[in-house]
Amino acid sequence: MASFILAIAAVTAACWVPPVDAPVTDVFRLPSCRWCAGNRGLEYGTTPGGAVRAVESGVVSFAGSVAGVRYVVVTHADGLRATYGRMATVSVRSGSSVATGERLGSTGAGFYFGLRDAETPIDPAPRLGRWVRRARLVPIDGSPRRSMAPRLVCRNPDLGR
Repeated sequence: MASFILAIAAVTAACWVPPVDAPVTDVFRLPSCRWCAGNRGLEYGTTPGGAVRAVESGVVSFAGSVAGVRYVVVTHADGLRATYGRMATVSVRSGSSVATGERLGSTGAGFYFGLRDAETPIDPAPRLGRWVRRARLVPIDGSPRRSMAPRLVCRNPDLGR
């Protein structure tokens, strides 16, 4: 029973802040071989200039361009590496520490987010939460509406939530 509780705690603890505020346009599809076609991360439909934020704290292991495309790679405490790609601007440097939610740069017309364990791509979607606003009643007596901050909600298909 204790190991089951620890397993749930480990899964629910991996609820990361989404890297951008945009819809996913192409999901993770692990290729059948190292050189085969697939999608080794998530593609987002972003508008240029949106904020790119760190999903979790870590150390920037790469910040720069590859073949004219801007990337940031953050290595997390558990050894996983998050890749943020097709960025319009980069505002961090290699070797710097970043906190969860810290701005890494801005988006271009599209955005890529990937996750690797050593050289193996893994699906980042189950680790990512989504921001939602609670449903609430709106006053009809003329009093002002109260603003409520959105909350991060995680859904983990393995737990049926």
